[in-house]
Amino acid sequence: MKPWTAGIAVVAALVLASTACGTGAPRGGGAGGDGLTIGLLLPETETSRYETFDRPLIEQAVKTRCEKCVVRYANAENDVQIQHRQMNAMLTQGVDVLILDPVQEVYLRSLITEAAELNVPVVSYDRMAEGPIAGYVSFDSDAIGVLQGEGLLAGLGGRADGAHVVRVEGPLWNPDHVAVSMLERAGATISRTYVTLGWTPENAYAVMVGAIANLGPDKIDAVWAANDALAAGAVSALKGARIDPLPPVAGQDADLSAVQRIISGEQYMTIYKPYRLQADAAADMALTLARGESLRSIATGTISTDTAQNVPSVKLEPALVTVDNVEETVVRDGMYTINEICTPKYRPACEKAGLTD
Repeated sequence: MKPWTAGIAVVAALVLASTACGTGAPRGGGAGGDGLTIGLLLPETETSRYETFDRPLIEQAVKTRCEKCVVRYANAENDVQIQHRQMNAMLTQGVDVLILDPVQEVYLRSLITEAAELNVPVVSYDRMAEGPIAGYVSFDSDAIGVLQGEGLLAGLGGRADGAHVVRVEGPLWNPDHVAVSMLERAGATISRTYVTLGWTPENAYAVMVGAIANLGPDKIDAVWAANDALAAGAVSALKGARIDPLPPVAGQDADLSAVQRIISGEQYMTIYKPYRLQADAAADMALTLARGESLRSIATGTISTDTAQNVPSVKLEPALVTVDNVEETVVRDGMYTINEICTPKYRPACEKAGLTD
């Protein structure tokens, strides 16, 4: 068994430990009877994962575990002030627990403190929020950095020493020191980091056009994009500049279009995150906390920050996806079917890659 599949199997067993719908009284205005109201706050829609996977999977996980429970949903559209108002409204209207993926980690600290005072637990989802959170569910960020570093080095092959890597990042950029150190040890350098105004291909296209103009096409040996939407824009700019062959481009999130680009050779790699396991863990945590029960049987560890100590946490293992293992990752786990990936446009590339029904 591969290490990442073993990690997923362990977490899957743990997150299934709490599936029964509880009968405890709601904490903050539940949906009547023995149902509970779960507030779900997601950060934006520019990244496809939130509406395609996170929201429906969390709603489904809650409904499976508690038929009478209600999920109250809001998306901040990448605006911290909007998310502040949304969270404040949920606390005012009454929810029993919150699942929160913050637009900005610091901005909701006062409201998270207020939620704790109201006895409304907050599960920090995907990103760590500041304040007295009650639980945390995410993917191992260090493991993601290692996989991105390994993927970029594999894409560069024997050309890593002296290679120039362009990084394309989104708003609220945080340096990934793990991958950077791996590249530097191999002799590659991050020639420049470009930070976009938003998480869209159009924003990435604009900064990549600037990178090609500033650095020259012969000084771009690889592109490290923060996610697959930005990778899409970077690939479009490289193709528009008639750079052939394309340098290896790394992304993250395993968007369907990114998997298709990988199959066709336009993008070298992406990072697959098993969103269903993340949604299941978040639902288990939220319902357990809302019933006033311990997270001991769900958490795989704890995490501490300057504003919260020993927070029960679940960290999931990501996986590297290249053309060689599409079927063993996103297809096998049911994220996409071969038919969804291998549309007529990509059927020849799929056949060449051995990806067929």
